[in-house]
Amino acid sequence: MPSMLPGAPWLVAHKSMLPINQPRKISLYGNDYVMWKAVNGDIHALPNACPHMGAMLSEGWCEAGNDGSSRVTCPFHALAFDAKGHTVLPGSAKQTLPQLEPLELIIQGDFVWTYGGYEPKIPIPIALKDIAAKYSFIGHAADITVETDLLSMLLNMHDYNHQNGTHRDLFRINEVQFHKFIDQGHESHAYYDMPTAPYSLAEKLRRPDLFLLPETLKAHLENHFPSLVIFHGRSALGTLAQCHLFVPEAENRTRTYVLMFSQAKHPVFNLVGRTYLNFAQVVVEQDADILGKLYPDSPQTIKLNNEVGMDWVRRNFASFPEVTAPDLGRENDLPKPELSAQRL
Repeated sequence: MPSMLPGAPWLVAHKSMLPINQPRKISLYGNDYVMWKAVNGDIHALPNACPHMGAMLSEGWCEAGNDGSSRVTCPFHALAFDAKGHTVLPGSAKQTLPQLEPLELIIQGDFVWTYGGYEPKIPIPIALKDIAAKYSFIGHAADITVETDLLSMLLNMHDYNHQNGTHRDLFRINEVQFHKFIDQGHESHAYYDMPTAPYSLAEKLRRPDLFLLPETLKAHLENHFPSLVIFHGRSALGTLAQCHLFVPEAENRTRTYVLMFSQAKHPVFNLVGRTYLNFAQVVVEQDADILGKLYPDSPQTIKLNNEVGMDWVRRNFASFPEVTAPDLGRENDLPKPELSAQRL
């Protein structure tokens, strides 16, 4: 089973994450690239190792052209490379042949997608394009690399039972009340409620952001395998679309980050958008922390109720890029909790 799903599309950046003419390193499938945005708005990506002596181009700078284009410059010997990998050697007025092969990027509005050099096997989901057309963009948060493989990251994200454990400190979740899971192949939807223990008025006065947390968190997760999970949140003030992205940087290294969008019913909703980004930052940090505290080879001898999202991930991972129907017999063949307790 491929561990990084070659042929899947990955959202490597939102344009807001790329300041003009500032090189940034991104990683995909064990390869490092330098990505930059020119003054004219064009996005480019090249292999990050300078072909001269291997310096990281992402540690260099950009040289702007008169036409709004720019070249990324090596920090070691100041060799400047254009978007196609050409450079001009010192003492020469002639441009070289391409020395670096550009990473093919697919730009959809503000979204920067790539297949990482592989033949596409599944299409880019249109969900983000639809959200961007209807919602206002708040910002991005929690752009971190986690020392874990892609499958473990996705299983954690679709483990609905972990909310009252991993995220207990922030939200004080008492239980997870699972309602429905809709399986549509590489797309799925999960619905559940999470009653919380209330914060006192004194605690809220010390931290006014806590006033934004409802007594019951109502979750609708829209999932697009393998790279996107959208948390839809609704309140009297407005609607929130919290988009979690995943990128396999290497076999045992996965990047994740959050893009936040909103539809305001009341003007105050726009003022608290950054607070929701802060909540998202904490959630991702807590997930990253728990993933570093797991024994990856420990056998799973207990299966909880409502692990249907994890089953959906395993099934799609094993059959990628094909879609297979759930085998309810196999997906429920782990011992029930009480039977496992007798064995242990």
